[in-house]
Amino acid sequence: MSTETGPESRTSAFRTKSVEQSIRDTEEPEHALKKSLSALDLTVFGVGVIIGTGIFVLTGAVAKENAGPATALAFVVASAVCGLAALCYAEFASTVPVAGSAYTFAYASLGELPAWIIGWDLVLEFALGTAVVAVGWSGYLRSLIDNVGWHLPPELSGTNDVTGFGFDLLAFLLVLALTVVLVIGMKLSAQVTSLIVAVKVVVVLIVIVAGAFFVKASNYDPFIPPSVPATGESGLQQPLVQVLFGYAPTNFGVMGIFTAASIVFFAFIGFDVVATAAEETKLPQRDMPRGILGSLFICTVLYVAVSIVVTGMQKYTELSIDAPLADAFKATGHPWYAGVISFGAVIGLMSVCLIMLLGQTRVFFAMSRDGLLPRFFSVTHPRFRTPYRATVLLGVVIAIIAGFTNIEELAVLVNIGTLFAFVVVALGVIFLRRTRPDLPRAFSAPLVPWLPIASVAASLWLMLNLPTETWLRFGVWMALGVVVYYAYGRSHSRVGRAERGDDLGA
Repeated sequence: MSTETGPESRTSAFRTKSVEQSIRDTEEPEHALKKSLSALDLTVFGVGVIIGTGIFVLTGAVAKENAGPATALAFVVASAVCGLAALCYAEFASTVPVAGSAYTFAYASLGELPAWIIGWDLVLEFALGTAVVAVGWSGYLRSLIDNVGWHLPPELSGTNDVTGFGFDLLAFLLVLALTVVLVIGMKLSAQVTSLIVAVKVVVVLIVIVAGAFFVKASNYDPFIPPSVPATGESGLQQPLVQVLFGYAPTNFGVMGIFTAASIVFFAFIGFDVVATAAEETKLPQRDMPRGILGSLFICTVLYVAVSIVVTGMQKYTELSIDAPLADAFKATGHPWYAGVISFGAVIGLMSVCLIMLLGQTRVFFAMSRDGLLPRFFSVTHPRFRTPYRATVLLGVVIAIIAGFTNIEELAVLVNIGTLFAFVVVALGVIFLRRTRPDLPRAFSAPLVPWLPIASVAASLWLMLNLPTETWLRFGVWMALGVVVYYAYGRSHSRVGRAERGDDLGA
């Protein structure tokens, strides 16, 4: 099997799977995905998943509590961190155009166990991310329904505090509906996403253009408010950097911009999902870098513009935390814009759910095709050429999670999971450059190894700013993943079975 897994092939848990073999596996008829996506489709996917609750909610909280009008600079800093990771993703996705994103990249560079760990991490990230956004979408939709005089019973809105029981019917139905869309096919998913993103971007542009007429220069004074100590948390709620090094983050001032960046970073979560669609892209070598980097650039421009307009419309000390955009228009005497913004949020969050669910199914599919999860889930639909078994399983599970579970505290696991993926991909670029310098690269990240090293350092710094409790929960999930790998994945791995000479037909 040495010719299949490259010169670095190993019989241990760190055996690698060559890029060539990964690509050959995509050509197996029963596991082949349909190639139907263009650079425009990928860019739309990226914009669709990035622009969500971040632009509608985070702007107000961060401006009021962390950075003031300089929130725009915090978005730039966070985008720069994502940009470092995006260049690494672009190199991998164009070189290894296989479903699975960071999981597949890690398998080709770092080995099977690291690949399993990152795949296990992504399954959690996308599952919780989809469920959390679905619950948020349900809240916005209930608000719109309430405005026209319709009301869901508390038992079906997930908000019944009297009996202690609540089922979020809207979130449940949304995930099931999007599951059907994904089963039918990627092109339909792209078309639905394009329509949703068009509506969402129009709403954002309305906010920017209309809001610009109500900007007051006095609201920008001071642009960078004087520094003050951040309100400290206690116990496990303290950032890990504070527990380990005694460093207490500050709000406002220059350092407050970086504190704010560690928060608004989460508004960019999702661009890495674009890489999971590499196998379904017509010309991945050309279009994956365009989709990843293009979507990140577009969203950065929109985020910066919105934050500048909102902090100019209303003094940062008076901004609403829950609905900053809508309340800023109310403060100017134009409350009807609030309805437009809420409608944009409802439409926009649908695309976020769709694409995060897409990302999870593709990672799960790739792990199943490699034998690390049951191969039953890697069979594609004979007509739609989509991983329908994995999609249906995950869609139902996430729908139940969204319907029954209050997962607000677990949502931060999405953040640490994304940053961990950034670290793994950046390290993978360095390793693959050393082990396979001969590999054709349609797109090469510049300044290797220094750029990936900077990406690792920036991601680790943001991870250290997350609560200690989040690290503990993440550690428990990772430990469980290692147990599952040694109990099932290692013995069923296609690479391992090929090395042992086992029959791979099953």
